Amino acid sequence: MSLTVDAAPPPTPAVDDPARAADVVAAWAASGEFGDHVVYERNGRWTFAAGVRSRIILTGTEIRVDDGEHSAVTAWTGEPSEALESAVSSLSSGADWRVYGWVGFDFCAARHGLGDHVDGDAVLAHLIVPEFEAYVDADGVDTGTADPAGAARLRHLAHVSADPAASRAVDVDTDVDDYRGRVATAVAEIADGRYHKVIMSREVSIPFAVDIPATYARGRAANTPARSFLLSLGGLSAAGFSPELVVAVDARGVVITEPLAGTRALGQSAEADLRARDDLLSDGKEIAEHAMSVRACVDEIASVSRDGSTTVDEFMEVRRRGSVQHLASTVSGRLDAGVSAWDALAVLFPSITASGIPKAPALEAIYRLEPTSRGLYSGAVMTASSTGELEATLALRTIFADSDRAWLRAGAGVVAASTPDREFTETCEKLGSVAPYVVPAR
Repeated sequence: MSLTVDAAPPPTPAVDDPARAADVVAAWAASGEFGDHVVYERNGRWTFAAGVRSRIILTGTEIRVDDGEHSAVTAWTGEPSEALESAVSSLSSGADWRVYGWVGFDFCAARHGLGDHVDGDAVLAHLIVPEFEAYVDADGVDTGTADPAGAARLRHLAHVSADPAASRAVDVDTDVDDYRGRVATAVAEIADGRYHKVIMSREVSIPFAVDIPATYARGRAANTPARSFLLSLGGLSAAGFSPELVVAVDARGVVITEPLAGTRALGQSAEADLRARDDLLSDGKEIAEHAMSVRACVDEIASVSRDGSTTVDEFMEVRRRGSVQHLASTVSGRLDAGVSAWDALAVLFPSITASGIPKAPALEAIYRLEPTSRGLYSGAVMTASSTGELEATLALRTIFADSDRAWLRAGAGVVAASTPDREFTETCEKLGSVAPYVVPAR
């Protein structure tokens, strides 16, 4: 992201355009001045959580906690969510805290008896308590808890104008890892009764270095996500336009999940989009897949909620998410006595719509059939607080990068009526939410 700084920034106006808000937080991230960071957008407000006051890293065998003054590494067994909950609770006894970070797909393995599929050194979760939080919304830029020098730099960078960044085409139409063959195998296993549904994904390597903040800014302008995020933590960078929540728990204990299942392309023309919507709402395969997913989410929510509190608040609406439109529902409940938000995360993670039904055999099929590990893909970017709130948004429609490479990934729900060609096409449609906006590093 090439930056040109105005000499004397005027007062910051309201930022009521998502594209402009994304430009501001991308400029903060691209400056490199604030260290590790997580940008998290929800409900028209962007939070820039930057610097590291405390850090928690969960691997397959141990949990590392560094609060700036003390560091500790301990082994963990049992539920990874319990290990995380214990670690964040120990950060500052009696003090308020809020963490930001990510939970990778492999976070689910131990709970479902699949720990042998995960390398002991693999990072399952990476969370930070930031040094400060700053915000962008319709009221403008709020430098939040930044110190005076940091606040001045944030205000200055909010007026940075980014030179128009040209994107570069990424080939998503080539089946380099026999995706169609893996879908055919899954359909045969479904016919044999091994499971009812599995989400099969494929990875697309990007053959050039990527400017992640610039890609986020361009991609956010073209997408309509439920949440969006931009992060750089411990060598992993990502920018994503999440279509759905895995789980959200508020301070009152209300727990929500938002399954999306059933997909058609979006953005070709008004007429084509309407025809695709009508086709989606009348396609028996898509409707059955969606209903199956909602039923499974109801069961999961009910397992952590008070009797009689689980409801389907919205059912089979069509929601537009970037280059695709989905059948979508909302399921909620109220956490039972003694159940925490971290317990809800353990039950609902990974999302039914990113794993399969029943969850355990579908996960086993994913580990067995997919040629590369998912990492953060289909995991979650999350935030949680000492007041009991937690929100985890699904890491789909995301670009990833580390020191060696950059990549995209997308999947499709495979059921008995699936065909390999259609599921491959669906992955291309989903990749269209990110692939056209990838900006090469300069």
